[in-house]
Amino acid sequence: MSPGAAQASAAPLAERMRPRKLDEVVGQDHLLAQGAPLRTLLEAGRPPSMVFWGPPGVGKTTLARLVAQHVDAHFVSLSAVLAGVKEIRETTQRAQAALQGLTPQRTVLFVDEIHRFNKGQQDALLPFVEDGTVVLIGATTENPSFELNSALLSRLRVFVLRALDEPAIASLLKRALSDPVRGLGEPDDTLPASWLQRMAEAADGDGRRALILLETAVELWRAERSRHHDAQPDDALLERLLGRGFRRFDKQGENFYDQISALHKSVRGSDADAALYWFARMIDGGVDAGYVARRLVRMAVEDIGLADPRAQSMCLESWDTYERLGSPEGELALAQAVVYLAVAPKSNAVYTAYNAVRALVEKTGSLEVPMAIRNAPTRLMKDMGYGDGYRYDHNEADANAAGQQFLPDALIGSEFYAPTPRGLEAKIGEKLAQLRARRASGKG
Repeated sequence: MSPGAAQASAAPLAERMRPRKLDEVVGQDHLLAQGAPLRTLLEAGRPPSMVFWGPPGVGKTTLARLVAQHVDAHFVSLSAVLAGVKEIRETTQRAQAALQGLTPQRTVLFVDEIHRFNKGQQDALLPFVEDGTVVLIGATTENPSFELNSALLSRLRVFVLRALDEPAIASLLKRALSDPVRGLGEPDDTLPASWLQRMAEAADGDGRRALILLETAVELWRAERSRHHDAQPDDALLERLLGRGFRRFDKQGENFYDQISALHKSVRGSDADAALYWFARMIDGGVDAGYVARRLVRMAVEDIGLADPRAQSMCLESWDTYERLGSPEGELALAQAVVYLAVAPKSNAVYTAYNAVRALVEKTGSLEVPMAIRNAPTRLMKDMGYGDGYRYDHNEADANAAGQQFLPDALIGSEFYAPTPRGLEAKIGEKLAQLRARRASGKG
């Protein structure tokens, strides 16, 4: 290790390797390459207030610092977990004073985890964002359209930061390994290339996690070499370090809902391979398997419906099997249901019909029940005509008393359910067409 690296080693490697200029940022070329939106705004010297939205470890805080540095602004950082309205007011007062000083200077106010600010805290920022007292930069892992109130969001530009791909992380690791001043100051071949690749994979898009893994790996390897000078890198050491990887999955956040959506849409799109993949991703990320089971039942009802009524039964049975076996054995039953749903014939005909009827009921109100099908438990009701003319279907041919009126007068002739020509529903459609024709003709 070089003297410079030794002096800097008190700070964690991830902090030491924090980019000091825009060109050192990796993985965000869509924002920072020449001609890209954020780079263009910064080079014009007029950065807007903005929010950086992306997963952990992709450089949101670093980029906020670089924005302030690039436009020669004072950088102030607040944590939405710790700061309140009082801290916001104190910060904005200092920013106003800085603008009105002998050498006016703008202030970049960085709010980490801005989605944790409540409405009052967000509202407290509004006038200072509007009048330019501060350039607000928020950082969030959550979808800002859900987490920020519309008044504040309308005044911010949203920039999406992407998870770092493996080549970007690998380049970051190589730089950190060999950098003699800020990095670890080790020769490029200190660790096998396969180790760097495995760490890049295990980091799962998180640059900070990758650097923590690298720093720990080098410390372990140095300790091993101090005990055995002729030691060779042992993959078992790396596996102990990596343990079981954790993929990006937040049980309450954006990734959770994105992956649920991906599973549901893969099933609806009849892609069994993709559906199985997203199911496995969610299980791997620690999702409550019971939640997935409930969603599978919903998919069976909403997207398969009467095209294959067995799908609903299979989902309920797989759920029951999971409850009896637990994890991991019971997950196979859910996986089986996922594949079945994906390859089953699809129909949302009942789902569509039900929603249409619900909307119609809300619009038309309490239409009267036709007299012939009203209940008549008392003599008075019978004398008033309740039940008059009703024909008992089981006494008629094919157990169908054709020609009777069941809908309210205002809705006679309405048809809501339109079966698809797929699976069992094709047969249902044929039968339904016959029944409707007989009802219209009034003949049994």
